[in-house]
Amino acid sequence: MKTIPDQRIPMARVDITPDDIDAVSAVLRSGALRQGEVTARFEDSFARRVGARHAVAVSSGTAALHLAYLALFGPGDEVIVPAFTFVATASMLRAVGAVPVFADVDPRTFTLSAADVEHRITPRTRGIAGVHLFGNACDVDALRDVAARHGLALVWDAAQSLGTEYRGREAGSYPVAACYSFYPTKNITTGEGGMVVTDDPGLAAALRLSRSQGAAAKYVHTGLGFNYRMTDLAAALGLRQLARLDAYLARRRENAARLTAGLAGVPGVLTPQVTEHASHTYNQYCVLIGWPDGPGPGRDSVASALAGYGVETAVHYPRPLHRQPMFDGQGEGLEVSERLSEHILALPVHPGIAADQAAAVAAAVVDVVTRGA
Repeated sequence: MKTIPDQRIPMARVDITPDDIDAVSAVLRSGALRQGEVTARFEDSFARRVGARHAVAVSSGTAALHLAYLALFGPGDEVIVPAFTFVATASMLRAVGAVPVFADVDPRTFTLSAADVEHRITPRTRGIAGVHLFGNACDVDALRDVAARHGLALVWDAAQSLGTEYRGREAGSYPVAACYSFYPTKNITTGEGGMVVTDDPGLAAALRLSRSQGAAAKYVHTGLGFNYRMTDLAAALGLRQLARLDAYLARRRENAARLTAGLAGVPGVLTPQVTEHASHTYNQYCVLIGWPDGPGPGRDSVASALAGYGVETAVHYPRPLHRQPMFDGQGEGLEVSERLSEHILALPVHPGIAADQAAAVAAAVVDVVTRGA
């Protein structure tokens, strides 16, 4: 078995600099650890970066979705979500009593199909959750058109896509709200953390209230709320990371370009397709192995063989949401999502990979596929 000499190429590597550590240490020394002035500065900087009027920092991307859904939907409301995404996009609808209705995705961009969304609208439909998956934007125009014609609220799950643009504008800045995640594998990290952005001042006020126990003043609780606040410790790290976002994205795109060039024309391997009018940020670089019934070895055997080369891989996602136990049987006609779960494979693309490592990943995939794993 071939190996890449003296190195292992991981799927993710968090970039923490001495300046990051100093920023967090300064908050620790101050003694003011909870949500405060540093979090407010992070919110202001983030809003400016994405082009939104309001940014509300929270404790995770899942919390961001929960609060956005809580403000916009109620018990029994149907909200259409992609069947091929991370579970929180749908599970947080359940948390507010709404009903996730699964729609299929485009087989090449992996994002929500506007045509399939329209097919699944009923009199009970109140919204659409569009996911900018893996750093690739949804077809924003098509989904906004469907939402406008049917009077539906649009929430964007941009957890994986900070910096992704659609028609030259941050993909998550379109109405009515977008939710971001700062988990360690995302485009920037605060350890854990999330953000909701919106141009709607009323929605922003509702989000700020509900993230902090529904308290309009100390011990005055005007509505349902949670302890979803971000700490100033996390925000200090976020401010430092946000300052390096453009450099991170440049490296991701460079590595993605090297992977795409190295895998061009390889039978049985399809590289990512960027949505028209969009810029991809490659939070994940996902290829399709043997799609749909192509030549060569299967996805799982390719992943196993790549591990022997020192190349770590991941499967995002091994089953569509309507096949998850909590949603089992809740959806039909989702063939693309089901097939993607059998063929998709994520390769390392993060900023910590050097140019020669990205080339080595592509060469390893070519060798595995052409040799038949």
